[in-house]
Amino acid sequence: MDAESSHTQFTLYDHQYMARAIQLAKQGLYTTDPNPRVGCVIVRYDECKQGRIVGEGFHVRAGEPHAEIHALKSAGELANGATAYVTLEPCSHTGRTGPCAVALAEAKVTRVVLAMVDPNPLVSGQGIKLLEASGVVVEAGLLESDARALNPGFILRMQHQRPFVRLKMAMSLDGRTAMGSGESQWITGPEARTQVQRLRARSSAILSGVESLIMDDSRLTLRADQLALANADEVVKRQPLRVILDSRLRLPLAAACLREPGRTLVVTTEQHSEEKRRELEAAGAEIIVFPADQAGRIALADMLRWLADNEQVNELLVETGATLAGALLDANLVNELQLFVAPTLLGGEARPLFALPGLTRMADQKRLTIKEMCAVGGDWRIIAEPYLAKPCAD
Repeated sequence: MDAESSHTQFTLYDHQYMARAIQLAKQGLYTTDPNPRVGCVIVRYDECKQGRIVGEGFHVRAGEPHAEIHALKSAGELANGATAYVTLEPCSHTGRTGPCAVALAEAKVTRVVLAMVDPNPLVSGQGIKLLEASGVVVEAGLLESDARALNPGFILRMQHQRPFVRLKMAMSLDGRTAMGSGESQWITGPEARTQVQRLRARSSAILSGVESLIMDDSRLTLRADQLALANADEVVKRQPLRVILDSRLRLPLAAACLREPGRTLVVTTEQHSEEKRRELEAAGAEIIVFPADQAGRIALADMLRWLADNEQVNELLVETGATLAGALLDANLVNELQLFVAPTLLGGEARPLFALPGLTRMADQKRLTIKEMCAVGGDWRIIAEPYLAKPCAD
């Protein structure tokens, strides 16, 4: 069944319970990686078609029961004859957990309403077929856009073998990111830094260039005291993968990111002196060698595909300087920009937001579509995407 081609007339109750399932799925926003965020609600309808929630659950983390299993356990025998609302097609294969489609069928639910079909082309529709073969009525496509917004990176990785790239930048009102000396702490206030911590928390990996690391010595980690979440101590147990682009292995051995919990992956373009490589590895880095592009730089598109295929990176947060940020935009590899704007001026000698080559005419400009603007403490956050960008395009 194709969710987009479904012509099912969903009821007001259907919308209400799927909205609840999506709300539940959001509770796994910071913990499910690399799995998708999924919610499930099980409802019994009486003879007057009045619904009552008898079970609900969400996927918490990879390797643990999926949303459907939590909901079925909550419902117990009341699942028999009930309707299950699930934000993503139930899985049909056995991985670290059993197939949820089988569990729903064995619990004797009579109807399953899906927000969206599994984007993995190898399994898409198989859960639906299994349920229908067991006599379960399956209807798909309810609040699909909301469900897709839960998992932009998972969808992109499954369908196009690349992560969702989110570029985060902090700037002054005159579009500057740091003083000419490189001094940049702090342009924005604590509320904006909390939002950045949450962007890190939802990401599979954080990407930066070595120049930024040399200048700022950023740790690129989650910190419970800045997350301002009830489950912050649990969230920080999964530190996003740190990815440093360093074509000449210039990362200092004393870099703060090498001493933090979690992994630091240094991506370079060629074999360098064995001594420097051994020293970096001894300091805690993992070294990955990529062929250089024609300009002698790391081939960014190839690197993104490698991260998706080998590290299961769904959402990649880019925190870097003007050169790498501009290169990613120039190569059309950015899906979303999150710009934090502080009410301050740094002047013409300060560092620019992006280094975009080849823009000499107005016709060359890079247009953005603004999706959202909101105040964050004393600053502003702008969420935008490149004009005419297709978030799920190759």
